[in-house]
Amino acid sequence: MLDHIGMPVSDLAKSKAFFQAALAPLGYTVMMDFGEAIGLGKDRPDFWIARGTVSAKSHIAFTAANRATVKAFYDAAIASGGKDNGAPGLRPQYHPNYYGAFVFDRDGNNIEAVCHQPE
Repeated sequence: MLDHIGMPVSDLAKSKAFFQAALAPLGYTVMMDFGEAIGLGKDRPDFWIARGTVSAKSHIAFTAANRATVKAFYDAAIASGGKDNGAPGLRPQYHPNYYGAFVFDRDGNNIEAVCHQPE
């Protein structure tokens, strides 16, 4: 089980604003801000962004409680500057109840919200 994950971003202020908006539907808020590194989470900061060189793209999937939350994530991410990489919908190639949405953040990382529950 992962405790936390971090990734570099090219513009910390813009990425902070993006992730605050995109992850708010999932219950995430900024929990720690050290100036050069920012920790977001629900109960504790388990997702970190830090100013750095983005040399490889990442794929990070966040669990959503239901399909409506996946859509809310997608809408918030697009509204805050994300680029579509797969609108909310079923992905039966993964499993019959895999309902996800994919958005590229400002650095081209593939950020996903996914619900594994039936409607």
